[in-house]
Amino acid sequence: MTRLEQLGWTSERAAALASVDAGGGLIPGRVGLEHNHVFRVLTEDREWLAETAGRIKHEAAGRHELPAVGDWVAIRPDPQGARAVIKAVLPRHSWFSRKSAGRETTEQVVAANVDTALIVFGLDKGVNARAIERYLVVAQRSQARPVLVLNKADLVEQIEGPLGEARAAAGATPVHAVSSRTGAGVHELERYLQAGSTVALLGPSGAGKSSIVNRLVGAEVLPTGEVRPWDARGRHTSVHRQLVRREAGGVIIDTPGMRELQLWDPEGGIAETFPDLEALGETCRFRDCRHHREPGCAVKAAVESGELDRGRYESFLKLQAEQEEIDRRRQELEHQGGKRKRRTT
Repeated sequence: MTRLEQLGWTSERAAALASVDAGGGLIPGRVGLEHNHVFRVLTEDREWLAETAGRIKHEAAGRHELPAVGDWVAIRPDPQGARAVIKAVLPRHSWFSRKSAGRETTEQVVAANVDTALIVFGLDKGVNARAIERYLVVAQRSQARPVLVLNKADLVEQIEGPLGEARAAAGATPVHAVSSRTGAGVHELERYLQAGSTVALLGPSGAGKSSIVNRLVGAEVLPTGEVRPWDARGRHTSVHRQLVRREAGGVIIDTPGMRELQLWDPEGGIAETFPDLEALGETCRFRDCRHHREPGCAVKAAVESGELDRGRYESFLKLQAEQEEIDRRRQELEHQGGKRKRRTT
């Protein structure tokens, strides 16, 4: 297997490269790191520092169409060995997106071309079912397979309790309890790291994602830090998203901890994360029931009877309202953009 194939190169991606390389001279590579708009691109025989061509920046509808960690790109190397130029971003088969932090309504691509998303939470803080549901909604929409990882299992005397809580929130999503400190259970994650496959680790700060990466790689390739004892929060030892190739097979993308995970385009992700509510909704009086104030709602009846957990129901309503709000804001921006475009033509 060639180095490119180990990174996930396929015949479909080769065809995509051929379609943008009419004049020849471009080579494929995968974005391994971004820092201040300079990219580290891994190719067949070396790593290149590269910058995005001006045409791509000009034609991009937003930041989400520019290169992100995990993207496959076509680059033009510099004959003198200086920085290469990214001439095209090849089509993505999956991408993990969120609304950018802050007030601006823009999409941020966290990682691209991911096969499995390992959503990591630390058991030093207990199980946060509502946070698990939020991450699952975004991961389901990404087209990557979500897997829930409960790290720091060595801090829990009776693991079955937290596992049960997590499984109740995760539904059909696989759940693994591991300890990056002792290594217990980490070997179970290796099943997701086949040759040419890509796994991304996502989750809040302090969950121990970088420590898990080091365990999977078998070397201290990423810096790690202890959680602050006074507030149990992490120190953001990962400050950049970066791609690591594993000699035993597979590619891992580590991401900084996210203290703010806002939805961007969760259509479909909510239904897949709450299949129990979807099933109950089939028996509501109205086909378009939103399970809020409508009469004859089977979901609300299940909450009142105790069949459905009220916290899970309220989480569903909150995510649904957030989706509607982001959709409204996106439509406003698209309308404003259309008006500006008409004024300039």
